[in-house]
Amino acid sequence: MLLLVAAFLVAFVLLLYMVSPLISPKPLKLAGAHVVVTGGSSGIGKCIAIECFKQGAFITLVARDEAKLVQAKKEIEKHSVNDKQVVLCISVDVSKEYRQVENVIKQAQEKLGPVDMLVNCAGTSLSGKFEEIEIDRFARLMEVNYLGSVYPSRAVISTMKERRMGRIVFISSQAGQLGLFGYTAYSPTKFALRGLAESLQMEVKPYNVYVTVAYPPDTDTPGFTEENKSKPLETKLISETSSLCQADQVARVIVKDAVQGNFNSSVGSDGYMLSSLTCGMSPVTTITEGLQQVRHAPNEKQDLV
Repeated sequence: MLLLVAAFLVAFVLLLYMVSPLISPKPLKLAGAHVVVTGGSSGIGKCIAIECFKQGAFITLVARDEAKLVQAKKEIEKHSVNDKQVVLCISVDVSKEYRQVENVIKQAQEKLGPVDMLVNCAGTSLSGKFEEIEIDRFARLMEVNYLGSVYPSRAVISTMKERRMGRIVFISSQAGQLGLFGYTAYSPTKFALRGLAESLQMEVKPYNVYVTVAYPPDTDTPGFTEENKSKPLETKLISETSSLCQADQVARVIVKDAVQGNFNSSVGSDGYMLSSLTCGMSPVTTITEGLQQVRHAPNEKQDLV
């Protein structure tokens, strides 16, 4: 029986290897591409913008704080590879009104051309015990972390489908792969992004548009520093079991996966293991993603029984 299972796995790996050129998307060239980054004035979003700019992209930064946008623009422009590149800044709250978000995306496209890649990085975090979190904060987190990604994605999707090309990136979290103590308000908003990403990928893949959902670990950003001020002791102890990543390191991984059209994006060996354990029936665009699902198929079958 074991030999039969082993033979099946080997055959499946060989089959995936043979068909991988057919299922894997053509990499997106960032040179000359228009990349929109929401939440791009600081943290992971700013580092993603820098990484794309280094590869020749034109950048639109979207965030609420105008002063931070101006400062981020100056930092990003230091990494230009040619004198034609542009960094456009637009101040708007992407979680408030869809029509407002739609209008700023139109403005960006009029100035820099159609959006080739959208990175939904706008978000906020909150930790605390369930009964101690102010009730209105649950709705606000869902607005920022979920609707703040829905609105920009909705604004670019029609053009991407018409052009039959594009990338949409959702920045979730490892707290969007499994629920954690202290994240009863935060984790559900990040789980929601995965559900959105999986559903949307099924709709847009026939149009050569690919979705990436990233699950960054704890990362050294201003948002993480602010979150730590109210983090329960139990949550801090869980966080301390893994090292703190740097934003530029996380950004490089996310950009690489998005360009390749990979559905899942994780950082480091811990991130890979967590993605393997929680991949479920996520869309498959690489051999690695396919193997992650096959590896756990027997266990899932046992659980069903």
